[in-house]
Amino acid sequence: MIQIAVTGKPNVGKSSFFNAATLSEAEVASYPFTTIDANHAVAYASCRCPCRELGVECNPRNSRCINGVRLIPVELIDVAGLVPGAHEGRGLGNKFLDDLRQARAFLHVIDASGSTDEEGRPVEAGSHDPLEDVEFLEEEITMWLYGILERNWERLLRKAASEKLDMNRIIHEQLSGTGITPEDIIEASRKVDADVYSWGKDELLQFLDELLRIAKPMLIVANKADLPSASENIERLKDAYPHVVPASAEAELALRRAAEAGLISYTPGGSEFEIIDEAKLTDKQRAALEYIRENVLEVYGSTGVQEAINRAVFDLLDMIVVFPVEDEHRFTDQKGNVLPDAILVPRGSSPRDLAYLIHTEIGDSFLHAVDARKGMRVASDHELEDGDIISIICSR
Repeated sequence: MIQIAVTGKPNVGKSSFFNAATLSEAEVASYPFTTIDANHAVAYASCRCPCRELGVECNPRNSRCINGVRLIPVELIDVAGLVPGAHEGRGLGNKFLDDLRQARAFLHVIDASGSTDEEGRPVEAGSHDPLEDVEFLEEEITMWLYGILERNWERLLRKAASEKLDMNRIIHEQLSGTGITPEDIIEASRKVDADVYSWGKDELLQFLDELLRIAKPMLIVANKADLPSASENIERLKDAYPHVVPASAEAELALRRAAEAGLISYTPGGSEFEIIDEAKLTDKQRAALEYIRENVLEVYGSTGVQEAINRAVFDLLDMIVVFPVEDEHRFTDQKGNVLPDAILVPRGSSPRDLAYLIHTEIGDSFLHAVDARKGMRVASDHELEDGDIISIICSR
C-alpha cells in the first residue's frame, strides 16, 4: 500500500486532516506536540468506477465503490509536528524524520490563515507568513539527509576513487532505509553540473534538494482556508509552488461524520451535500453545515482533503488505476465478483508489470493480456492507460 506522510509544524491541523481523511481518532489539541507517536490509518484515493459506464453492479474486494466513485486504499502517516532545528534533534525532530523514511510523498499541512507562529503557537490571524513554513520544512528534511551523507562524505569519495566504485551506488547505500531508489539518485545527480568528486556543501545540498523533489515529492495543503486571512496567502502560495490545495480539514471531518450519522448524503471530495432529514438537525448543526456550504464548498469546490490525497497519488506519484479481471466478457474474477479490484500502478506500466503486482507466479507465467473494453489482445509491453480493464492470460 502506498504510504503518504502528513507533515508540518505543530498545531496547524495535521491531525484534523488525518482524522478527516481516515475517520480515525488521532488526538487533536491547540498546543504543540499533541502527536508524539506516528498514527497510521487508511485513507482512499478516488477515481471513477467503470461500473456505471458498463451498466453493471460491481463487487469490490480491495476497494470500495460509493455512487460510482471507486475508493482505493492508501496509508496515511500522521507524524509529530516539526519545528526549526529538527534535524539537530530539537523538539521531536529525530522521531519525526524517522517516521518519514518510507513515505512516498509528503502532504505538508500549513496554516494558511497565518494564525500559528513558527513553533506552532497560536498568534493573531494573519500575523505569520505561511510561506516561511514551507521553506523551513523543505530545509529541515534536506538537512536531515545532508547529515547522513556529510559525516562520511570525504571517506566515501576516497573509497570510490581508490576502488573504482560507482558513487551513486555508494550514496544509495548510505541512504538505505529512506525509500530512495538508485534511479532517483542517478536522476538527481544529473541535475548538478559539477563532477561528484568535486562536490562541496553547496553542490551536495543542491543534489539533495533535487533528490527530495524526485523521490519524495511534496504537496502543500493550505489548511484553514475558510478563515478571512487565508485567501491572500493561498494565492501567494500558488504563485510560489506548483502543488497547492486549499483545504478545511475541520469541514471535511464534520461532513463525513454527519454522513456517517445519517444526517446528510455526502461523497468524500464532493462539491455538495444533501440534508436527508431537516428535522433531525439541531440549530447548531444546521448553522455549521450552512457555514461549510457558503465558506468552503461554494468558494473552493470541495473541502480539499480528498483532492489533496488524489493529487498526491495521481499527480505527484503519477499513478494510474487499472482494473484486473479474469473473465473479460463479464468483467469478473473466478468467483464471479464484478470489477473486484482496483490497482494503483505507475504510469507507463505494462500488462506484465501488472501481472507481477498481482502475484509473482502470475508474472512468471504471463503470456499476454486482453483489453476487456475493446475485446482485443494486447502485448506484454503495451502501455496501460488509466481506467483500463485488463485480463491476464497465463500459461498455467
